[in-house]
Amino acid sequence: MTTLDASWLPLSPGERAVAIEVLVHGPLSRTELARRLNLSAGSLTRLTKPLIESGLLVEKGTEGAALAEVRQGRPSQPLDMVAESRLFIGFKITEDMVYGVVTTLRSDIMARAERRLATHEPAVVVDLLREMTREFTRAHPRAAGIGIGVGAGVRDRSVVIRSPFLDWDEVPLAELVEERTGLPTVVENDVAALVEAECWFGAGRGLDRFAVLTIGAGLGYGLVSGGRRVVSSEDGLSGRGRHWMVDRHGPLTPYGERGSAVSLLTIPSIRYQLQAATGREMTYEEILGLAADGEPMAARVVDEAARALGTIVSQIANFAMPQKILLAGEGVGLVDVAGTAVEEAILANRHPQADKVNLETKVSDFHDWARGAAVLAIQVLVLGSAEA
Repeated sequence: MTTLDASWLPLSPGERAVAIEVLVHGPLSRTELARRLNLSAGSLTRLTKPLIESGLLVEKGTEGAALAEVRQGRPSQPLDMVAESRLFIGFKITEDMVYGVVTTLRSDIMARAERRLATHEPAVVVDLLREMTREFTRAHPRAAGIGIGVGAGVRDRSVVIRSPFLDWDEVPLAELVEERTGLPTVVENDVAALVEAECWFGAGRGLDRFAVLTIGAGLGYGLVSGGRRVVSSEDGLSGRGRHWMVDRHGPLTPYGERGSAVSLLTIPSIRYQLQAATGREMTYEEILGLAADGEPMAARVVDEAARALGTIVSQIANFAMPQKILLAGEGVGLVDVAGTAVEEAILANRHPQADKVNLETKVSDFHDWARGAAVLAIQVLVLGSAEA
């Protein structure tokens, strides 16, 4: 794998812990940083020195900061991440599009682009990624690495094992992209990448237990415990969501499953149900609009989907007991139209004395998924922190 600039040497576990704490929660005074990491002043100085010398961290002025600590007779300056010292490219590959972003180390998006896929041939997709990378790096030459999110199983953050959307098996995507771009590359399941981004910089920031449920072309689920991702998976049209049974008397998918989470909640299945009933193809947005207007068939399908969503949310809350559940993806407009049905299903499947489910919704466009891939690249290529 291509290595980073010599100033970005691999971090020791202690340096990594300092860098992550400042990245996610900074700027932080040395006293606060030492307290958070249970370090002595001397140990903290030893760990921060190489990070400052490499340009990863910087001492900031004390303006606006209520700092009471004094080090060697002088006010101590808080430490912060040099967010724009290196930039990262993130890609999200869908069935027919590639979405890309350039982000800072704090995942602020500085540029975005999208291109249509003419074919799923891996070599052609890699060529397209190279072209988009060239366009990004001409405007943002400090790009230090690439992260790629795919709705697929991924091995060693490198090889796409199986993608039903792209019809890929055992594609060494990271290696192919590195060869064509010259930049170190990591590949991950797109839900896992989104969970990491939300855990560090989004809805899950600072939480010990946090869950993400995504609905769109497929279903995705991720769980964070102890501030670290425990598990995540995405279920496409042939994934495990087919066997997450919600209502065995519910609707069929185009593939024959009855009453599964996939058959009730995914955008393709909802569209299939309306087409089977009306003989007319409609977009997801059109279906939601008709349901909001009270059209009987659309309202019935959307209400069933909302109750399925509420049932799944309650199951996550009952068993994982997260402090917050984030509902994300291009399908969350369902909640705007049928939020009452979602809430009723949650209450029906929770103990009457259980805490109210802290449910947050976020309409995620595909550039948000690409941002998640960039965060994975930051974690792996700079901080070496994400678990394989």
